[in-house]
Amino acid sequence: MAGGGGSVAALWTEVNRCGQNGDFTRALKAVNRILHEVKDDVTAVHCKIVCLVQNGSFKEALNVMNTYSKLIGSDLVVFEKAYCEYRLNRVENALKTIESVSEQTDKLKELYGQVLYRLERYDECKAVYTDLIRNSQDEYEEERKTNLSAVVAAMSTWEEASPDDLGLSETTYELSYNAACTLIGQGKLVEALNKLQEAEELCRVSLSEDSDVTEEDIEAELAVIHSQTAYVMQLQGRTEGALQLYNQVIKLKPSDVGLLAVTANNIITINKDQNVFDSKKKVKLTSAEGVEFKLAKKQLQAIEFNKALLAMYTNQSDQCRKLSSSLQSQNPGHPRPILIQVAQLCREKQHSKAIELLQCFSDQHPERASSIKLTMAQLYLTQGHVTKACDILRSIKDFKHKQGMISALVMMYSHEEDIDSAIDVFSQAIQYYQSEQPGSPVHLALVREAADFKLKYGRKKEAISDLEQLWKQNTNDIHTLAQLISAYSLVDQDKAKSLSKHLPSPESMSFNVDVEELENSHGANYVRKKAPKVLGDNLPKDQGQEDVKKNNKKKKKKGKLPKNFDPEATPDAERWLPMRERSYYRGRKKGKKKEQVGKGTQGTTSGATSDLDASKTAKSPPTSPQPGSAQSSAPAASNAAPPRQQKPAAAGPGARKKVPQKKKKGGKGGW
Repeated sequence: MAGGGGSVAALWTEVNRCGQNGDFTRALKAVNRILHEVKDDVTAVHCKIVCLVQNGSFKEALNVMNTYSKLIGSDLVVFEKAYCEYRLNRVENALKTIESVSEQTDKLKELYGQVLYRLERYDECKAVYTDLIRNSQDEYEEERKTNLSAVVAAMSTWEEASPDDLGLSETTYELSYNAACTLIGQGKLVEALNKLQEAEELCRVSLSEDSDVTEEDIEAELAVIHSQTAYVMQLQGRTEGALQLYNQVIKLKPSDVGLLAVTANNIITINKDQNVFDSKKKVKLTSAEGVEFKLAKKQLQAIEFNKALLAMYTNQSDQCRKLSSSLQSQNPGHPRPILIQVAQLCREKQHSKAIELLQCFSDQHPERASSIKLTMAQLYLTQGHVTKACDILRSIKDFKHKQGMISALVMMYSHEEDIDSAIDVFSQAIQYYQSEQPGSPVHLALVREAADFKLKYGRKKEAISDLEQLWKQNTNDIHTLAQLISAYSLVDQDKAKSLSKHLPSPESMSFNVDVEELENSHGANYVRKKAPKVLGDNLPKDQGQEDVKKNNKKKKKKGKLPKNFDPEATPDAERWLPMRERSYYRGRKKGKKKEQVGKGTQGTTSGATSDLDASKTAKSPPTSPQPGSAQSSAPAASNAAPPRQQKPAAAGPGARKKVPQKKKKGGKGGW
């Protein structure tokens, strides 16, 4: 027993030395030897769990905890158990383990904050880190501030919240980067871009101080900053520069699978339906192992949506339906999976089925019906059903009284020549603003537009009430008063006369206007032409008129001489006479072919005519060929086609058909 006790003490000394040196593999071997000697040593079991955790053997550490659960209890290794569960991505189990403890230590609170961050419970996480920063003073204060700034950035990005400024000093590039992410969530893109540049400079300075860090290590650390910079440029519409930065990050092949997935996804969004081959390669990076544990839920959701859209753009209809159906089951109230399915159906020309799908979703989820009904109206418009589209738009309560919606409805009803429905849209909108915002600029603008619309389509009786309402709001508005008098002049002339008394007098309306300048301006319909000036007062009228005519005559352009013109040669004296009347005309030359043309049927010659003339022959030709003659037994077909006809002559038996020749290179003819 004494010898065994000495060996155990030596083993503990080795465990202590290896733990201080960070050699947990040798320490684990020593602990195992101790447990072989003393099986119920609680300290040895705890040390073994710590060594396994330090070596990254989290599953084995949990197995040891379960094996010795009765010996060590749950409170002794609660931190190690929660940490192993957290590292194995069993975040819900880790949360239960931490919350099972009545009092939490500082290191357990640190882990608790990380677990809450992974679960996207940012408000609770912010409270945990704020408490840690206030009540602890050690060398990890900077890391806690970095984590707190990450929580604030996540709240600004994913929850669209505006958290209070915590006054965190941006002394490190991590803090500066998180501050830039907060600005992006708030929509301050220019400030965020400047903050990212500051973060890059701080990163280069801090890493260059370490001699062991290479330039490749610095670029790998800057990859996340460059990717976020490209995202800001993409939001600003600078897609070419953003795409260049994204590709630089991809070429570095960073070890962070989450960064690779986000960068590849953003490249796919820039490509859209173009450069599909590149998008297919990039989409593989978004499906790498462990991506789901590195990104937020909304990031993963966006990646899945883009996968479905890419399947649609690549004409993989079955894959698109499968992905969109899966997204719909995971997010039953989200409209985007339905919109993807509708887009796929529209590509397949199944518009009626797409409208039915949208109608079903809007009935099941009325809170999401606004965007869905806008899509339905668009589909109806593409099919030419304008009235149905108007009915759908008027059923959207959220946009019913918006100025843009009123304008769209009036325009569509006018296109369909349904003036009564257009006026009804104006009336309902005016009644709404009359009760909610009477006398507001929007209310008066709607009344003005309604009056102008009614006057345009000859509804002067209906326009009178709107014009009176406008004039009562501003009795100094002469334009409205003039319109009101014009409308009353066709309905009630006495009322028009009484209102005309409110018009200002002509003297008060006179302005210092140069009439000649106004008439000669570019906007005038008629421009008065000035009479031409005559030189000399004593000139006779005839001479003055001749001078004016001469001035009005257009100058003739000089004719162009031929290219072969010789100025020294004497011109032909008879060049103005017709060719037949010139002294040196000798008539046309008689050709040989002219004599051969006969006066018979088309295609015959003079020789053939004489042969057919029976008066010039002594007797008729023999009915059968003479022996030794060269005459063929089959009749020959004529290859000559008649003029103005392109149909070939019918070939008789034994005749040869004319074979077309190919067009020569550079020639003008056809076959």
